[in-house]
Amino acid sequence: MRILPDKWTLENCIQYAKTNNISVNSLRLTEHSTEQDLLQAKASRLPSVSGAVSQNLVNSKNANPVVGGFQTQANFSSNYSVNSSMILYNGGYITNDIKSKNLSVQSANLSVNEAENEITLSITQAFLNILLAKENIVYLQDLLNTSQSQLKQGQQLFNAGSMSRKDFVQLEAQTANDQYNLISAQNNYRLNVVTLKQVLQLPASYDFNVNEPDSITVETAVPSLAEAQNAAQQVRPEVKNGQVGLQIAQVELDKTRAATRPTVSLGAGLSTGYSDNQTSKYFSQIDNNFYQTVGVSIGIPIFSRRVNKTNIEKSKIQVDQAKLSLLNTKTVLNQQVEQAYINLQNAQAQYDAAGVQAKTSEESYKITSEQLRLGSINLVELQQQKSLYVQAMQAYLQAKYTAVLNYKIYEFYTGNPVTL
Repeated sequence: MRILPDKWTLENCIQYAKTNNISVNSLRLTEHSTEQDLLQAKASRLPSVSGAVSQNLVNSKNANPVVGGFQTQANFSSNYSVNSSMILYNGGYITNDIKSKNLSVQSANLSVNEAENEITLSITQAFLNILLAKENIVYLQDLLNTSQSQLKQGQQLFNAGSMSRKDFVQLEAQTANDQYNLISAQNNYRLNVVTLKQVLQLPASYDFNVNEPDSITVETAVPSLAEAQNAAQQVRPEVKNGQVGLQIAQVELDKTRAATRPTVSLGAGLSTGYSDNQTSKYFSQIDNNFYQTVGVSIGIPIFSRRVNKTNIEKSKIQVDQAKLSLLNTKTVLNQQVEQAYINLQNAQAQYDAAGVQAKTSEESYKITSEQLRLGSINLVELQQQKSLYVQAMQAYLQAKYTAVLNYKIYEFYTGNPVTL
C-alpha cells in the first residue's frame, strides 16, 4: 500500500504521477517489452539446439516359411537425435537487428519521458489553480469581514436614526453578495482540488490537502528566446526521440539490404537408434547406430521477383519520412517555445499593470470606506469603488498566477525542473 503525504507539494505531486500514472506505467511496460526484444536479438548470435526422441511400434503380417500362411508380428524401434545450427554470416542482419532493437529501447524510454513532461505541465497548472483559488478565498474573506463591519456600523446608525432603511438594505445586500462570492470561491477551490486529484488518479474518498509555499514570486529575468530554443532542441525528449527514429529507419534499411546477400550457416547433429528385430542388444545397437554430422550451407538469393528491391526502396522512403518527422518536431518545438516566450512577456506585462491597478484601487477603497465612516460619502459611491477594487484584485491574482505558470512552462522547455 502506498504511503501518501499529509500535505502535497508540487514536487510531491509530480513525483507521484511519474511513479503511479497509468499511462506512464503502460509506456514503461512497452519499454520492458522492447528490452525483451533486444535480448532475443542478441541471442540470435548463439547456436540453436534441439533434441528429438521417437518410440515406434509397428504391427504387420509376415509370411511364415515353416508352416505357411501369415503370422502377425510387432516390431519396436527407438530413435534419438540432437541437432544444432548456427548462422555464421547473413549480410549483417543480426548485427543491425541488435542495433535496431537497442534504439527501440531508447525510443520507448524517451516516450516515457515525453509522457512525464506532459503530465508535469498538467499538474503544475492544476496546482497553481488551487493556490490561486486559496489566495482568492483569503482576500474575499477579508472583503466579507470589512462588509460585516460596515453592516454592523450601519445597524448602529440605522438604530440611531442616522441611516435610512434604503442605505441599510444596500449594506445588507452588499454583505450577502460578498458572502456569495466567498462561497463561489470556496466551491471553485474544491473543484480545482478534484481536478488535481483526477490528474494524480487518487481515490475520490482521499482527503487531499495542498502544502502552500511560503511565497509565490513572479520572475522577471528570463532566458532570451534564442537561448531557450537552442536549449530545448538539446534537451527535449521529443527531439531526441525523433533523432532515434531516424537512426532506426537507417538501420532498418541496412537490415533490408541484408536479404540480398548470401547466408552462411553451420549445422551439426548426433543421432542413434534401436530396433528389436535385430539380434544385437540395446546398448550395442545404440553404439553401432551412433553417427555424427556436420556441414556448412550457403544460401544465395538470385531472383526474388523484385521483393528485395521493393523492400529496400520502401525502407529508403521510411528514412526520408523519419527525416521529415524530425524536422517537423524541431519546427513545432521552436514554435511552442516562441509562443511560450510571447505568453510570458504578455503575462508579465499584465501582471505589472494589474499590480499598479490593484494597489491604487485598494488605496481608493480604503479612503472611500473611511469617508463612509465619517459620513462624507454615500453608499453608492462606496459600492462603486468596492466593485472596482474587487475587479482589480481578481485581475491581479489571475495575472500573478498566469505569469508564474507561463514562466514555469518557458523554463521547463529549456530543461529546468518545475519547482515552487
